Amino acid sequence: MASTAIRTAPAGRASIAQLFHALSDETRLAVLDMLRGGERCVCDLQGDLDAAQSRLSFHLKVLRDAGLVTDRKAGRWSYYALVSERLAEAEAYLAELQQSRAGAPSLVQLNRSNRTTSSKRRASHAAAGSSGASDSCCR
Repeated sequence: MASTAIRTAPAGRASIAQLFHALSDETRLAVLDMLRGGERCVCDLQGDLDAAQSRLSFHLKVLRDAGLVTDRKAGRWSYYALVSERLAEAEAYLAELQQSRAGAPSLVQLNRSNRTTSSKRRASHAAAGSSGASDSCCR
């Protein structure tokens, strides 16, 4: 499955991180929502978002760099379109995270386990008279 390769390969993780970074802003999500209906002129995006040209250009560059949108020039205007294949990669990655795997702890289980281990370390440090501020237990 392609998403497994994305998760395990460092280059794939960087690509997924860039994708989710691009999806982590309200303005960029609004742009993607406007593009769901098809290609739009940058002037329409700017008008609908009531955004300054420089601000919109920045957000469109982030989306373009993440592979979420493409652009084409027609005269003095740029037209943007959604790249549905890139959104499918995000969907596949999230679906993989949700799949339960036999014997693999869930994120909640890992978090609870880490809290228990941290609590035991703090208690051990307290019993030994340590402030718990040093990293000596981790060496």
